[in-house]
Amino acid sequence: MSGARTQPLSLPRRRAHGRLAAGLLALALLVIMCAIHLGIGSRFIWPGTVVRAVFAYDPANFDHKVIIGLRLLRLLSGLLVGAALGMSGALLQLVTRNPLGEPHVLGLNAGAALAVVLATTLGLAGGTAFGALAARPLVAAIGAGLLFSLIITASSAGRDGLTPLKVILCGVAFSAFAASLTSALLILDEQTLADLRLWLAGDLSGLTYAGLACAAVPAAFAALGALAITPQLNALALGENVASGLGVNLRRTRFAALGAAALLCGASVSLAGPVGFVGLVAPHAVRILISRDARLLVPLSAVAGALILLGADAAARTLLAPRELATGIMTAVLGAPVFLLIVSRYFR
Repeated sequence: MSGARTQPLSLPRRRAHGRLAAGLLALALLVIMCAIHLGIGSRFIWPGTVVRAVFAYDPANFDHKVIIGLRLLRLLSGLLVGAALGMSGALLQLVTRNPLGEPHVLGLNAGAALAVVLATTLGLAGGTAFGALAARPLVAAIGAGLLFSLIITASSAGRDGLTPLKVILCGVAFSAFAASLTSALLILDEQTLADLRLWLAGDLSGLTYAGLACAAVPAAFAALGALAITPQLNALALGENVASGLGVNLRRTRFAALGAAALLCGASVSLAGPVGFVGLVAPHAVRILISRDARLLVPLSAVAGALILLGADAAARTLLAPRELATGIMTAVLGAPVFLLIVSRYFR
């Protein structure tokens, strides 16, 4: 009796297995980065102690107290901000079909920051401290959505209509305009400047669990909504005519995707300020290494965004130790060359 021959895997199955392996590797890298991130600070703590602190917390152990009482909040905030920015960038790139689509480049961060500063200056963010924290993500999301709507409207004007280059140019122009208004408000109100100075640089220090919870709720709803429309986003990538032929409601899909992107951006900005370029780099990394399928691209961009932001925050805390840089400075240092590379390849 002859033994059965093992049939070689087909090309689609090999690709599926490769994508699964790459996704699992990304998750493993994120877990490792979390352990490293918890150990970094004015006092370095070895990964073994970090693991024991998380899974077998000893209140009598000083290192365990530092990890759980101080550093865990920064880690969770970094995970939320990075995931929100990565997913927001993926949605913007899919809807606009623009490889440079990113909350910072397209003006969402600037609009969100302006809205938060304006609400803080006018005292419109809530009557109590918790009310201000709860209102800030929604205020930021509204500001991001309104400024992005202006950018799309301005980009659609003219004979050629909406083009990727016009979107980028209008995004840069309106971002500069919003930033100038933000600076003017801060100059006129020294108290707001003192309260939000570090936040405007994009940083993960000085946060609270209440602020994290208030940002996590809208981010979770936006993420679920984004995952629900990934099949429609795949159809939209094939072109408007093909998507309409497949029964996709183009207006509803775009509105849902852009609304989710604005809400994710608002949650991120409300917590850590305007952090740039994470939403640009994360989706491109997933496309190159794993897949262009929106059903994988959107959730894995969240994983990649969290990994990038934690890495940037770890670098910001160690490069000039014992001094710390703002996390947003490191993401700009890492992301700006990638942005220039994409521009040189796309518009040549």
